[in-house]
Amino acid sequence: MAKHEGNHHNHHETPDATEPKHHPSDQYEDDTTIQEEHTEMDHDKHDHHGHNGHGDMVEDFKKRFYISLLLAIPILALSPMIQHFMGVDWRFDNDMYILFALSSIVFFYGGWPFLTGGIAELKDRNPGMMTLIALAISIAYTYSTFVVFGWDGNQLYWELATLVVIMLLGHWIEMRSIMGASNALEQLVKLMPSEAHKLDEHHQVRDVPLSEIRNGDWVLVKPGEKVPVDGVIVEGQSTIDESMLTGESIPIEKEEGDAVIGGSVNKGGSLAVEVEKTGEESYLSQVITMVKEAQESKSKTQDLTNRAAKWLFYLALVAGFATLFAWLALGYPLDTAIERMVTVMVITCPHALGLAAPLVVAVSTTISAKQGLLIRNRADFEGARNLNAVVFDKTGTLTKGEFGVTNIVAESNYTDEEVLRLAAAIEQNSEHPLAAGIVASAKGKGIHIGQVTDFESITGKGIQGKVDGKKVNVVSPGYVNSSGLSYNQELFEGLSEEGKTVVFVLVEEELAGMIALADIVRDTAKEAVAALKAKGIHSIMLTGDNRKVANWVAAQLGIDEVYAEVLPDDKANQIKRIKEKGWRVAMTGDGVNDAPALATADLGIAIGAGTDVAMETADVVLVKSNPNDVVALIDLSKKTYRKMVQNLWWATGYNIFAIPLAAGVLAPWGIVVSPAIGAVFMSASTIIVAINAKLLKA
Repeated sequence: MAKHEGNHHNHHETPDATEPKHHPSDQYEDDTTIQEEHTEMDHDKHDHHGHNGHGDMVEDFKKRFYISLLLAIPILALSPMIQHFMGVDWRFDNDMYILFALSSIVFFYGGWPFLTGGIAELKDRNPGMMTLIALAISIAYTYSTFVVFGWDGNQLYWELATLVVIMLLGHWIEMRSIMGASNALEQLVKLMPSEAHKLDEHHQVRDVPLSEIRNGDWVLVKPGEKVPVDGVIVEGQSTIDESMLTGESIPIEKEEGDAVIGGSVNKGGSLAVEVEKTGEESYLSQVITMVKEAQESKSKTQDLTNRAAKWLFYLALVAGFATLFAWLALGYPLDTAIERMVTVMVITCPHALGLAAPLVVAVSTTISAKQGLLIRNRADFEGARNLNAVVFDKTGTLTKGEFGVTNIVAESNYTDEEVLRLAAAIEQNSEHPLAAGIVASAKGKGIHIGQVTDFESITGKGIQGKVDGKKVNVVSPGYVNSSGLSYNQELFEGLSEEGKTVVFVLVEEELAGMIALADIVRDTAKEAVAALKAKGIHSIMLTGDNRKVANWVAAQLGIDEVYAEVLPDDKANQIKRIKEKGWRVAMTGDGVNDAPALATADLGIAIGAGTDVAMETADVVLVKSNPNDVVALIDLSKKTYRKMVQNLWWATGYNIFAIPLAAGVLAPWGIVVSPAIGAVFMSASTIIVAINAKLLKA
């Protein structure tokens, strides 16, 4: 009970678990503000991601898609091969030059992202989807242009146009579903006020920018304000809410000599704080640094489509040139051999491949949104199918972050209901979380809460007032012990061992009963842990809260592995240690203190009721704050991956038949597959892929 004993209406030393651990760095010689540091970080972050406006890129693909789609319609209509296929004749003088002009716009404008992307992949010696598309459209365009200006053969502009349109559509769908550059660092910086109330030697207050604050300065923190710096209280006493920073579930009473953390909220009286840490030495700045490093160190998983595209690229080159040399060796003219080669190389880049993954992603994202799962990072979501462990934060994730009454122990001349009614009557005037829990419990039981008169809060003693003409006190264990009142100490210790906070109700200075409170465990959390265990996935609790509280909650939920009193840097390190076992790890949390761990884990899952920081750092957000959704997330990831593999087989499998036919293996028997027949193969493959994606169910 050590940590909670003094929490209610009392003061106590800040426990070691909630004191910030600092790791000053030599990276900067001068003191910098968090804002200054963040500017540097933000710049680096955008450089790392390779673009400053993810939204702009999505819009760019959308625009290129629609313009190319409009141009593709006349291109198809003007193509002799398509006209022949449809049994019509729409030819007219110079129609091929118009076809050339329209196709050139599609090639250079619509195909530009693939051409530049292909060059970049080749520079990295890592050909993939962009290279495969660039190869196909470049060959189709170059060959068709030679045909228009005199070469014998059939131009393939229609092939170029449809390929560009479908690939732009696929990339547009895909980019909409991929998470943009994270705003986690901006959200963290918002936790800090931009100004501080600086106190001079005459105790006069002057508002100054945070950048002007130095170690040793005194600052004033008013009730309801955020603490601007890390420091020590030199005057005043108050209740400080550090839950978003350290995970401590209830506000902590602070007095002179106690440490305070920048970004925490002053819930009570005014404080004078002596500055100890500013800029990048501060606790919050360390969290910012860890989040940034974890995000940047995340491996960029190459997805299935890109791996398939790489092999198809090599296949296209080998099959194409093998076809060319084979036809030349058999004595055919150069134009015939080149037409066979072009047909093979173009047909190797199936239209369906560009839609295989994006269509499944689009359907999967829609299903997940309906289930209350917002997928922000597709690659990490797909990796959820291989998870070995799910690490849960306690406060706000497994629990509601709200206190509720768990036990009432009434003395012989009182009933449980009377004890709760008296306590609620007094506590209705208090804003303390424990008070809110007592009042909510009384209302939930339908107990009528009477009026209180002469209410007052007595520092270090608790609160008191008159109910039904009698003086009633709600006090901490420390007050009861100092007053020499007798109570059932064995029962009290038992409740304390379960991590519960116990308050005492006195009527006319005599004990009426004890009320035990604890953070309310989510009903769905136990189901989630059991379901994960059934799948062979380990559930682990990682919390900044008191060990007794953590162990009690873990026992309620059936979690065997618990790490308590852990600060943010340790949370991220603990995730790393679990990953060192060779496990794939998900982290589920809701607070600033979880941000580094969320960024470090293979999959970061934020509870929707949590902070913006947690949600911006996470790969998936659980809108309904339901731990059971972690199980649903894993199931959907497995189904999504299965559909993707099926689609990739459909998208590429027809090459097994189409490439040899296009190369002319049946030519000795008079069977030569024309590009038009190849187009039918491709269309069928694309339709099958689209239908299969739509069959994905939650």
